[in-house]
Amino acid sequence: MRLNRYLASCGLGSRRAMDTLIASGRVRVNDLPLEGPGQPVDPARDRVTLDGRALTLPTEKIVLAFNKPVGVLTTMYDPEGRPTVADYVCAFPFRVFPVGRLDMDSAGLLLFTNDGKLAHRLAHPRYGVEKEYRVLAEGRLTPDKIRALEEGIELEEGITSPARVYIPDARVSPQECVFHIVLHEGWKREVRRMCAAVGLDVLELTRLRYGAVQLGDLAPGTFRRLDENAPIA
Repeated sequence: MRLNRYLASCGLGSRRAMDTLIASGRVRVNDLPLEGPGQPVDPARDRVTLDGRALTLPTEKIVLAFNKPVGVLTTMYDPEGRPTVADYVCAFPFRVFPVGRLDMDSAGLLLFTNDGKLAHRLAHPRYGVEKEYRVLAEGRLTPDKIRALEEGIELEEGITSPARVYIPDARVSPQECVFHIVLHEGWKREVRRMCAAVGLDVLELTRLRYGAVQLGDLAPGTFRRLDENAPIA
């Protein structure tokens, strides 16, 4: 097993994040200098440590659904001392990490897991896992704007893949609109930038669904553990 995969399987984060962790010099294998993120590790024989603390593979895979409140950062540590999702999971008896991100001003469904392989499959754009959001925006949602959002908006990373936009009810006003949008990429602040490109100013943004997992009636700041056989993506 490659070292970055081993660390991800220990619930420390995605394999990409583990490459950065390995480069920081905090990881050791049998107290010897590392060869790199692809260094082979034998879980039955090798001793892997982080900051001197031994790591072990979890005996079970864990997935949690969390309703992230507005004003909370999707990170396990913030040097400025702002509220983070780590404040909510610190009491759990197992190590988990967030899958992807929700920006500080957004709320809603955020998944946590200790399974690095699952996190990679859920978060990487190549797998196209759907993410559904409820948007409250200033401005009118015209047919032309819906068509532009659905066909693709040119952003810094490229053109967004085809999306789905629908209006859940008939509530409209000249000043504001409410709609749902289903995306696949999960780029940084993607929904907000897409809306800005068509002249809509997002006032509230809530993620309602990630793959097959629904937010449902989960209260802000609380978790529920998903059944191991429950569909996720």
